Order: sequence, then structure tokens, then C-alpha cells
Amino acid sequence: MELDIRVLKYFLAVANAGNITQAAKDLHITQPTLSRQIMDLERNLGCELFIRKHKQLTLSDSGFLFQQRAKEIAQLADKACREISEQQGQLGGTISIACVESIASTLLPQIMADFSKEYPAVKYELYSADGNDIREKIDRGSIDLGILLEPIEVAKYNFLRLPCYEKWGIVIPEDSPLAAKTAITTQDIQGLPIIIPRRTIVIEEIAKWLGIAEDKLNIVASHNLPTNGLLLVKQGIGILICVEGAVSIRPMTGICFRPFQPERITGHVLAWKKNHAFSAATAKFLDFVQIKYDYLAGSQSR
Repeated sequence: MELDIRVLKYFLAVANAGNITQAAKDLHITQPTLSRQIMDLERNLGCELFIRKHKQLTLSDSGFLFQQRAKEIAQLADKACREISEQQGQLGGTISIACVESIASTLLPQIMADFSKEYPAVKYELYSADGNDIREKIDRGSIDLGILLEPIEVAKYNFLRLPCYEKWGIVIPEDSPLAAKTAITTQDIQGLPIIIPRRTIVIEEIAKWLGIAEDKLNIVASHNLPTNGLLLVKQGIGILICVEGAVSIRPMTGICFRPFQPERITGHVLAWKKNHAFSAATAKFLDFVQIKYDYLAGSQSR
């Protein structure tokens, strides 16, 4: 079957409003027209997307799945239209960038500010996410660029190395005995309850550092972004293993960061999908970053 982008947006409007009447007003179409479009969509899909109760509509299980895919399709369609329209006249359009929560969160605004001085008509869509989410968005084409902590899958992405590096360590309450140390060894935290990023590759690295099997790690919680992990530390639930920038970009009272000894250092990359056709604005932004940091060794060109 063929799906009309317009009908997908109708469906999303109904899912958001929860009833046909309000969605029709939002879309500036008649209620009967919208009702017929939704029923035709359900008939073509062979399933009910909404559970109808009185005048309220809630998503069925199939509806929830369809909503997720419909959003992705609609966003990609809108993005494609923006990219085509920005080819005309002054460089403009929108660059979508995702960034991990680290010291790179302070570098990215500096780059954007410098770029905006030369190209003030360009706008940005920014996302905070972990490495897994960023890679998925790059793969789907829903974002143009992603700033990631190394390592990355070099066979899958092009990338530029950025001039910012992170120390790995732990976050603990200020009254913890470990807070008296200037650096932490892996022996200091053997057996302690830990809070870690959910990325499989990071869990594997942590297990190697501690010299024990992954299934023997005393993991009390995992996270996609460190904000909630920091709050768990404040409650004494466990120690958070993370990079220093995850703490420095959001100072909190009652907790402190202590680096590992020997040091565990990791870098950042600006990554994008290989063989991907960019909008004029994104291509210019990449050229700008590459020229700005042309001294970086090991950078991968497009």
C-alpha cells in the first residue's frame, strides 16, 4: 500500500489531540473529512490505530508503533523540503546536531557561534542523547551530525576528531571515604554498587578496567544520560562511573568527581553517515569545522 505524508500528519494530529474535533480544528479541515481519512488509513493497514471510547481516542498497541514510524517519516519529509528550499539564495536552512553530555557540550556552542557570524541565516536543531541514540538518529537520517565519545564504528561513519578530551572517573557523595582521595584505583571500587552508561561497549570497557566478567559487575542502575545517575549518587544508591564533563557541565552540591588512576582518557568526534548527501548548510558547516581544526591528526575526510 502507498502512504500519503499528508495522511500521516493527519494521524499524528489526532494522536496528539486525542479527539477528532480538536484535531480537525488544528488542521483546518472538516471533521467528517478527517474521520474518513483516519478510517481509510485503518482499513488500508488492516488494524485499529485508535481505541474509541465516548469522544476520546487513545492509541492502540498498533497505533503506538505506527505513531513512532509516522513521526520519523514526517520529520524526514519536512527535513528534505527544508534542504531543497535552502539551495536558493543566501545560505540558510537548518542543521541538526546531537551531542553527548560531556565537555563537548561547551565546545559545540563556540563552534556554532563562530559559524553563525559568517552565516547568520542558518538555524539549528540540537539534541542531547547518548551514543546509542545518536548513532540510531544518524543511521535513520533524522539528524545530520553527531558528537560522540570514542570509540566509534570507523567502518560505518566519517568523522572529525575534536580538540576536547575527557577523563573517566567516579562520582561519589562528598562525605564518602573515597572523597578524601585525589584519584581512584579500580581496587578502590571493587564490589561497590555502580551506576553506568547503558552502552554495551562502555560496559565492556569498565569490566576490563575492573578485571572482572561483565556479569559479575555490581550494577544497580544504568542510564542513557548521566543527569539521573547524578541524582542517584546524591541518594547514596551507588557510585557513578562517567566522564568528568558529565559533572562539570551541571554542577551539583553534595557530590564530587574523582578521576581514575592510572588515567582513562577518551576523545570526541564529530561523526556523520558515510555516502550521505548533505544540505548546503550542513556541508558548509562541516567544511568550517574541518578548517577550524585542520591541525587535528587522524581526521577522516568526506
